[in-house]
Amino acid sequence: MAGEGTPSSVPEAARQGGDIRERWAWVEPSVWTERMLEALESGVKGGKWFSLIDKVGAKKTLEVAWQQVRRNRGAGGIDGVSIERFAASAERILAELESEIKGGRYRPAPVRRCFIPKPGTKEKRSLGIPTVRDRVVQAALRAVLEPIFERKFVATSYGFRPRRSSKDALRRVVELLKQGYVWVVDADIASYFDTIDHGLLMEDVREDVADGRVLGLIEAFLKDGVMEDGELREPESGTPQGGVISPLLANIYLHPVDVVLHQAGYESVRYADDIVVLCRSREEAERALDLLRAAMAARTLMLHPTKTRIANAQNEGFDFLGYHFQGGRRWPRKKSVKKLRDAIRPHTRRANGHSLATTIARINPILRGWFEYFKHSHRTTFPGIDSWVRMRLRSILRKRAHGRGRGRGSDHQRWPNAFFTARGLFTMTEAHTAALQSR
Repeated sequence: MAGEGTPSSVPEAARQGGDIRERWAWVEPSVWTERMLEALESGVKGGKWFSLIDKVGAKKTLEVAWQQVRRNRGAGGIDGVSIERFAASAERILAELESEIKGGRYRPAPVRRCFIPKPGTKEKRSLGIPTVRDRVVQAALRAVLEPIFERKFVATSYGFRPRRSSKDALRRVVELLKQGYVWVVDADIASYFDTIDHGLLMEDVREDVADGRVLGLIEAFLKDGVMEDGELREPESGTPQGGVISPLLANIYLHPVDVVLHQAGYESVRYADDIVVLCRSREEAERALDLLRAAMAARTLMLHPTKTRIANAQNEGFDFLGYHFQGGRRWPRKKSVKKLRDAIRPHTRRANGHSLATTIARINPILRGWFEYFKHSHRTTFPGIDSWVRMRLRSILRKRAHGRGRGRGSDHQRWPNAFFTARGLFTMTEAHTAALQSR
C-alpha cells in the first residue's frame, strides 16, 4: 500500500531508476517537462509550486484542454455556445483565453444548474454545467495541478484518478474479503459535493501550490455563481458536479480522511465519495466507524445517519459501486438492474416503428457495456436479464402479428431463443460462459 507522500500510480521501486516519462506517461508532456517531473519526484524547494499560471495559459495547454473537452462532448452553458459552435471559432477563442489568463483578466461565467435522476430512485442529482469556454480553462488547470496532488494521494483512493478505475476498487474489495475482512463499514457522506468547505479546501491546495493567480482561478471556480430558473445564486460551500476540475478538488478535500484511516492501519477503499472500510471483527469496524466520523467532522462533513452502517459481508452483505456483495459472491444490486432496464425500454416499445435488426443494433451496445462492468457477477445474474430482453423483443413481434399483450406462451416456439441469436442479439449468459472459459 502506498503511504502518505507516495503516489499510488508510481511504485516506489520504479522511482529509483528508469525512464521518468514512462513513470508519468499519463501527464501532458507540453506542460510537464522532464525537469518538472524530476522536481515532482524529488520535491521542490520549500515544498510548494510557484509560477504555474503561465503553464495554465500556454497556447499548447489550452489547445490540448480544448481537444479533451471536445471528446467529452456535453451540453453548452448559460451562454448557449455548444461544442460545435465553439469549434467553429476555437482558434480565436483560445487566443482570447490565453491573453485573459496571462493578463489576469479571465473570469468564469456562472454555471447552468440542472437536475438529473439518480438511478433506481425518485431523487435527483444536482449538476452544474459550465460554459464550454470555462470547461477548457478547467481542463488546462487540471492538467497543471493533477500530477502535484497525485504525488501525495494514497492507494486507497480510486475515483477519477489516472490509471485507476472502479474495477480496480472492486478488485481490492474482493481481495480483502478473501483475506477475511468481512466486517464492513458501509459509509455514505451526506450531500458531499454540496458541503465541501471552501476555506478548508483552499488550505489544502495552498499546502502544495503558492502561485497566487492559480489559487485565484480555483477560488473563482469555487465561488462561481449558479444560474437556476433565471436566478443567480452565490455558493458559500460545495463544488458543483459537472465541472472538469471538480473531481480533483473533491479528492483533494477527502485526502486527509484517507490518510487518517491509512495511518491507523484500517483497510479502506474509496471511489470519490463512496467509502467502505473492511475489518476482521465487529469491534474493529465500530472503532473504524468512530474514527471515520471524527475525520469527516474535521472536514465539516457528516455521515448519513441511516445510510451509514456496519454490515457482515457473509450475512446481510453490502453494496459498493453498483454491486451487492454477500456470502462470498457478488451480483448487480437492484438499482443497477433497474438502470439497465430503464435504458432498454425506450428502444423496445411495442410500437417503436423500427425493424427488429435496427432495434437489436441499438440495444446491443447498452447490453455489452453493462455486461462488461458486471461480468464478474455470479452466473445466476444473467439468464433472467436475457429472458427479459427477449420478452421485450417478442412483444414487438407479437404486436406486429396483430397479437395483444407481451410476448409469452407459444411466442417462445414461434420466436425461440435461437431466432434472436441468429439475428445478432447479444446474450449475457453466452458471453459469461465464454468469459469463464477464456480465464
